[in-house]
Amino acid sequence: MTGIASNRRLRSATAVVASLAATFLFGLTPAFAYVGAASAPDEANLSNHNTYTNRDGQTVHSPARSLSGQAPKGATARCRDGTYSFSRHHSGTCSRHGGVAGWL
Repeated sequence: MTGIASNRRLRSATAVVASLAATFLFGLTPAFAYVGAASAPDEANLSNHNTYTNRDGQTVHSPARSLSGQAPKGATARCRDGTYSFSRHHSGTCSRHGGVAGWL
């Protein structure tokens, strides 16, 4: 009986560890796939005032250069061409601007 009880404890412990690992990994996934709604950028500090509609149907400011040289309010990434992106999703961010140079 001790072998059966030991085997059950091992399976139970394995299930707990797997559950914790899944919770941790799935809990982190949104951080990599989605960036929360950003605050509205200061239009006076941006080189353009264009917008686009993202896959969620939200209006998002198009990548723009900062006139002050500082990262604009609400920017989520700096593109390789020097523009700042306000993208709400990592996928496709800075795709027409040489890719992401860094996440903010």
